[in-house]
Amino acid sequence: MHKPFLGTCYYPEHWSPNRWASDAQRMSNLGLSVVRIGEFAWSRIEPQPGQFDWQWLDQAIDTLAAAGLKIVLGTPTATPPRWMLARHPDMLAMDEDGQPRGFGSRRHYCFSHDGYRQESVRIATLMAERYAANPQIYGWQIDNEYGCHDTVLSYSDAAQRAFQRWLADRYQSIEELNHAWGNVFWSMEYDNFENVGLPNLTVTEANPAHVHDFRRFSSDQVIRYNRAQADAIRAHSHAPLIHNYMGRITDFNHFRLAEDLDIASWDAYPLGFLLDRSGADEQRQLAYQRQGEPDFQAFHHDLYRGVGRGRWWVMEQQPGPVNWAPYNPAPLPGMVRLWTWEAFAHQAEAVCYFRWRQAPFAQEQMHAGLLRPDSEPAPVMSEVVQVVDELANIGSIEPAAAPVAMVFDYSSCWAWETQPQGQSFDYFALQLALYRGLRRLGLSVDIVAPEIDALDAYQFVIVAGLMHWNPTLLAAIESFDGIVLVGPRSGSKTENFRIPESLPPALPGLNCKVAYVESLAPGAERPLQGGGYVQNWLEALETDVQVLERTADSAAQPVLVANENLHYLAGWPNDEAALRMLGQLCKAANINTHEMPPGVRQRCTASHRFLFNYNAFESQYDGVVLPAAGVHWQTL
Repeated sequence: MHKPFLGTCYYPEHWSPNRWASDAQRMSNLGLSVVRIGEFAWSRIEPQPGQFDWQWLDQAIDTLAAAGLKIVLGTPTATPPRWMLARHPDMLAMDEDGQPRGFGSRRHYCFSHDGYRQESVRIATLMAERYAANPQIYGWQIDNEYGCHDTVLSYSDAAQRAFQRWLADRYQSIEELNHAWGNVFWSMEYDNFENVGLPNLTVTEANPAHVHDFRRFSSDQVIRYNRAQADAIRAHSHAPLIHNYMGRITDFNHFRLAEDLDIASWDAYPLGFLLDRSGADEQRQLAYQRQGEPDFQAFHHDLYRGVGRGRWWVMEQQPGPVNWAPYNPAPLPGMVRLWTWEAFAHQAEAVCYFRWRQAPFAQEQMHAGLLRPDSEPAPVMSEVVQVVDELANIGSIEPAAAPVAMVFDYSSCWAWETQPQGQSFDYFALQLALYRGLRRLGLSVDIVAPEIDALDAYQFVIVAGLMHWNPTLLAAIESFDGIVLVGPRSGSKTENFRIPESLPPALPGLNCKVAYVESLAPGAERPLQGGGYVQNWLEALETDVQVLERTADSAAQPVLVANENLHYLAGWPNDEAALRMLGQLCKAANINTHEMPPGVRQRCTASHRFLFNYNAFESQYDGVVLPAAGVHWQTL
């Protein structure tokens, strides 16, 4: 593995060129290696259509390079300039209510608009032609944060026309579409593809098969858009292609988009995400308000390591208070260092802090950087200096195979958002709950795509909430000798959003059928005989296989059943029950576990064991005293 390194995000267009050399030298003196620039600079590169000003960007690149810094150059397509809208007035995305996502901030384009896609290819091509031969260009970031601000789903005219073409290609005949969607229900049958609209503005719930195909289509449009830029850059450059994904953005298939990339990255904002999207309850939010949820960052580290096929970065790391969450506290002293080392423990190649200097203007002026607006060091700077010193001494962090794999499926996210069958059923939250249980047992985890064709590297595999089976995964499970945990809700639909005739979970080798399901409201949890309870979701099983867990009521309803190495979980366990069941299954898989103290987590690589204390107080584990926000590692 490459020795990990640090970087930052810089916006030379925001500052006088007189500052650039000083900034670059300070970055280099600090020990940073790479700088990301350019991803929002289209209006300065091309102030008017066809009129270019490359001189300032040439100078910025040369200045950073003179200080020994490598550059990740972003294509500026997330922020088309105002003249672009005059050229393509129909390029804006439309929200579900038919209102335009207008100019005045960013991400104001529809992925289905062919004219804007061509403009994006044009600017990417021009940048690649100009800078591909520059040895200081380490890599290319394509666009910025696809899906941020709910911008994947567009209900524009361009999207409708593209969706109709997509459906015609997928189904070939309108009769086949009507059959696949079950359009005989409520007389929803169509006589041609041109009459198929988008699944918004309906009187009540739209056909879930229609909605789910629209979600598939929308994901494909993001992939198509990204591929167009990737192809344009690859025609001129051999430098790695990167995109910076976001936390808990599931509106498109990240695994598939990454097939056109070399490195996956994500933007980590632990405190913003704690309140904005982690799903933590009020008590947990208060306990971790200055540290972040202990498993949310790690989950994404493992997800994007899988998405990037082993190569991944943190492209933006929160360095202080942000500006966009409901409340924006400062990180507890030590946490930025902890977040950085946790990324490296999960095999990140690089961590880049957002941003170099806090901007004194516009939407992000309250977002902290490594420097204050007056160019004095922000409080985080001492932690960055400490990380730089530690990186010089730790050596390489060698990767190790995890004993457990979890299958993560973006299509299942869309399915259960389309038809949750209960307000609290959330695919991402289910995955995070099971992942948290594994982390509390001290385990390292790999997150893999549902198309995985071999599981032999693992001892224990979890497939939870998977909408429908694909033959590749089924074959991998059939040939796998380790422990498999399936459920809840897995295999409950076909690809066309129908209940399978055989009834779920439709898993060969497990004589088990779901007769009916219940979604459980808060306060309606069902206790378990072994301790803890099931919440949110419970399935009534018909089975003659071994029952390992039942509800603790007069019905004694089966909840966990098994046949040899196959296990099916028919409910959503709370943290106590998940920890107990996962521990038992790990024992069956011959995996050693070590229950971690609350708020303490570990990550083992081939060369090091890391301990992280997410608590705001001192904790102890295995003879190691961890201060608040403390990090400890030992060489193996």
